[in-house]
Amino acid sequence: MAQNFDMVVIGAGPGGYVAAIRGAQLGLKVACIEREHLGGICLNWGCIPTKALLRSAEVFHLMHRAKDFGLSAEGIGFDLEKVVARSRGVAKQLTGGIGHLFKKNKVTTIMGEARLVAPGKVSVKTDKGAEEVTAKSIVLATGARARELPGLEPDGKLVWNYKHALVPPHMPKKLLVIGSGAIGIEFASFFNTLGADTTVVEVMDRVLPVEDAEISAFAKKQFVKQGMKILEKATVKKLDRKGGTVTAHIESNGKTETQDFDTVISAVGIVGNVENLGLEDLGVKIDRTHVLTDEYCRTGVDGLYAIGDVAGAPWLAHKASHEGVMVAELIAGGHPHPVKPSSIAGCTYCHPQVASVGLTEAKAKELGHDVKVGRFPFVGNGKAIALGEPEGMIKTVFDAKTGELLGAHMVGAEVTELIQGYVIGRHLETTEQDLMETVFPHPTLSEMMHESVLDAYGRAIHF
Repeated sequence: MAQNFDMVVIGAGPGGYVAAIRGAQLGLKVACIEREHLGGICLNWGCIPTKALLRSAEVFHLMHRAKDFGLSAEGIGFDLEKVVARSRGVAKQLTGGIGHLFKKNKVTTIMGEARLVAPGKVSVKTDKGAEEVTAKSIVLATGARARELPGLEPDGKLVWNYKHALVPPHMPKKLLVIGSGAIGIEFASFFNTLGADTTVVEVMDRVLPVEDAEISAFAKKQFVKQGMKILEKATVKKLDRKGGTVTAHIESNGKTETQDFDTVISAVGIVGNVENLGLEDLGVKIDRTHVLTDEYCRTGVDGLYAIGDVAGAPWLAHKASHEGVMVAELIAGGHPHPVKPSSIAGCTYCHPQVASVGLTEAKAKELGHDVKVGRFPFVGNGKAIALGEPEGMIKTVFDAKTGELLGAHMVGAEVTELIQGYVIGRHLETTEQDLMETVFPHPTLSEMMHESVLDAYGRAIHF
């Protein structure tokens, strides 16, 4: 006999578990189906464990700079196994918390593989056999996985995807990272800091290609200064694996050259988990592995929603979570506002950090805006100098006619924590005047946000 619910969520990643909890808070009878582990990729194999690894690398980097702060440290080293164990422990702690939240909010957890067999009806393959659940509303939150290109497939030994890189079987000596998006550049930053001879290959004309060109150029300069080799407008055509070596055939400027590496990380994007869900039979539209939805995450099939990575860009956990809240409130009869992708911040936790929200300068001009652009360097900020982090920049882009904050772009220490100030500004439709009249505390890194706005209008004080 089928279990009946008001809402069934398929997938317990950030979007899925948040949707389930919010639905339960609103009085709905909710079930969440998960085939692997609560927390999905983000908590288990993505956002959280990578940040734990990067924190270890950051501390390691600072230890080598001890003398800059009047300190002494000798015999500095690392134990990769312990670094990884800490990362896994952090992930385990948080995923355990989701189970607690489900119990607290009376969300039914079903571990198994789900398939939609009819509108409002889900068949779940569990360890105990198949069971059926029904619900008026079903939310797809099945996430995404690493894209695999022919000839570059990971094997877990010489060629890794992000999962392999999180539990590395060895410390790379000579590392090739294919792709310089957030995932690729974060792993490049981690292993490079620990001493790997690191090369990054990017098919586009610059690293971190979704970022503002000026920020990308600044970040590249810092990566090169740290010893990374950056190859732009380059493609890895194939990998030859023999013994403990991978020979990469890299095409650039019409020429193909070979280089040998002991480890390769493939970070060439993601694909949505849309297979074996029965979507085609229900008439769900899919474009390049992602479910097509409207602004309220409705798929066009009555009662079926799709949120998070499976529903397309931007592929960010915080976007998925807010979509989960929005959909739960919609199902419960509320009238939520749709999530606006243009006001969602992107953060990359390499060294230096990169963060942005809204339009790049080039995109703003392309859309016909007459822009005013402000910049402020970290070297002009007292707190940055006191922290020993003078390398960085904050850039703001305004509409010259209306004063609208079109975009904000940052590179430097802790910018992933600073960007939210501009996110709030965009959400509240703040103008340049509002930001100019806001008093920022001193001494803080956030003062640079104020100075960048002032600079856009020729009023910067400290630089």
